Amino acid sequence: MALDTMEPNPVWVEDAYADTVAVLEHYGDDLTFRVWGGDWCKDCRAKLPDLGAAIDAAGIPSENVVHHELDQDKQGPGVEEYGVEYIPTVVVERDGEELFRFVESESVPIAVYLARRLEEEPGTPE
Repeated sequence: MALDTMEPNPVWVEDAYADTVAVLEHYGDDLTFRVWGGDWCKDCRAKLPDLGAAIDAAGIPSENVVHHELDQDKQGPGVEEYGVEYIPTVVVERDGEELFRFVESESVPIAVYLARRLEEEPGTPE
């Protein structure tokens, strides 16, 4: 089931995040983004629409973005398997292996956090 909160924020300004979009675009075909959240969750409603906009701007294929919708008890698909406790949580995988994850309380927007972490990976555009 798709998370409504992943619908791209219509007022998100791509130009303000050009570097972030470039990094996500570079890796988009090679990564899977697993997103845990709930449309009822205020943190998810605040943070996920911007991530949705960045993913959309980067042209990441929809099959590379997996939504895991949780109920108000934070239960749902993959919670135990991935050890998800807080939402939103975004796990970035390559070839089925977790590279890193964003968990609810990071101090920067999700897309920026992901791009910064990806820049640490070899092969990122300069």
